[in-house]
Amino acid sequence: MDASPSRPEEGESPTHSYAPIDDLDLKATMAQILDCWPCGGLAVGVIADGGLAWFHGHGVADVGAKAPITEDTVFRIGSITKTFTAIAVMQLWEQGLVDLDAPANDYLRSFRLVPVQPHLRPATVRQLLTHTAGVGYLRRLSDLLQPAVGSGIRAARSGAPPLAEYYRRGLPVEVEPGTKWAYSNHGFAVLGQIVEEVSGQPLDSYLRDNIFDPLGMEHTDLIRSERVRHLLATGYVLRSRGLKPVADREIPTPGSAGMYSTTADIARYVAALLSAATDENGSVLRPESVAIMFRPHFQPDPRVPGMGLAFELGEEGGQRTVSKTGIVSGFHSAMALAPDKGIGVVIFSNTGGLDGRNATEPLAAALLRRLLGVPAEVLRTDIPPHPEIWSEICGWYSPSPGPVTNVFPRALMGAGAEIVVEGGHVTLKPLTPIPAMRHCFRLYPDDPDDPWVFRIHFPDFGTDHRVVFDRELKEGAAKRMFLDRMSFAKRPDLSNPRMWLTGLLAAGMAGLAVRSVRHHRSDQRPR
Repeated sequence: MDASPSRPEEGESPTHSYAPIDDLDLKATMAQILDCWPCGGLAVGVIADGGLAWFHGHGVADVGAKAPITEDTVFRIGSITKTFTAIAVMQLWEQGLVDLDAPANDYLRSFRLVPVQPHLRPATVRQLLTHTAGVGYLRRLSDLLQPAVGSGIRAARSGAPPLAEYYRRGLPVEVEPGTKWAYSNHGFAVLGQIVEEVSGQPLDSYLRDNIFDPLGMEHTDLIRSERVRHLLATGYVLRSRGLKPVADREIPTPGSAGMYSTTADIARYVAALLSAATDENGSVLRPESVAIMFRPHFQPDPRVPGMGLAFELGEEGGQRTVSKTGIVSGFHSAMALAPDKGIGVVIFSNTGGLDGRNATEPLAAALLRRLLGVPAEVLRTDIPPHPEIWSEICGWYSPSPGPVTNVFPRALMGAGAEIVVEGGHVTLKPLTPIPAMRHCFRLYPDDPDDPWVFRIHFPDFGTDHRVVFDRELKEGAAKRMFLDRMSFAKRPDLSNPRMWLTGLLAAGMAGLAVRSVRHHRSDQRPR
């Protein structure tokens, strides 16, 4: 299925029409974003016409050395690694060595995917590529007691363990594969292991031989080799006294987030993807293979963005986009492409924690919109609300059963969300233990022909997402809510954890009041 809004018809050549690259305009857009999310160092590249058409470096790669950001500064690029692992899998698929719809266990010898219930079907390679294999963000609940493992990061001095050791107890499949999107680093670690098992090469060696070197990516690697070591930026977090270096750590799931690269090298990679997307020679994959990766393979509702093979799908002003972001402590990255226009944006930063707050994702979206000539305003205020359906939407929604998704949604949504009317607007109120996230987010109507479609803006992250409600046609009331690719089921009000928590707090406060009165009375007795 291809739900792209303006994909060229078969046999029709894409039109590479985009706004002229205006240096002052792009720098002004950067300044606006950096005013909200400051960065110690930022590298920005625009890819067009087969190469790096525009570059700007802001800040420093290392505070102490005052090293400037250049197009050859090496960054840790986090989950953009997943797209490379996916391309390695697709290369093996092109050779007939991997079947995307075969069980992943058919290719694994070092460890196994283990269903937690005997009736669960085997997870396939395609489902691993779309985060729908039923594999969660955590290996098991005990990982919650090991924050470093839960975040997918371990100290560099100990080295990352072999995956056979890391998954020696097996990797649980917690929900029916193919039914739920749940972002998983572990799923792409499995795909990296499949590349090793099938090719007979270590993943880092395979990527160098089959992707990095053919594309001329001389300062890119999966491990901290001499190709990347001497040009590597220092990672920072922003604290009350300024920039603070982060602890140097390794990734135990290298196929998901282990890579190091530069703006110049990733520009070569993006140029190859764009060339293949326009039926030209993409160097590392056939054009039809890239087209497959850029199509939706999982879409829980036709009104929400689909998931390609490793790439997240979307649209800007009617133009389809494919993108990927990455986070490693101290480093954030974003890559956004408009394949039908032959243009892309790559942004790397050496500042930021694991909470997701950083300039890269909002800046990538803002720059791509500028290049496509799309207005910056994304929240529509020209669509009238439909209060007549609000009573059918309001209520408590809990995450669908199965593995949790990535850190930000898990922290934000907690036990789910309430849809309530507040201030004359329908709003989403997360049921989260984090006080800073307990405020309401307004839902803006997003489709003049469908009152069940909204858009929500998260100002702390500079991102917006579609929220749609799937209703039971016979009864008319909402039964599910989709926030991007995540699904939430509507639950009875009596099971709302906020009501129980409120009751417990009230009982606790009453108990404190009674004890206080008793204590006061005892103090007033004659002695």
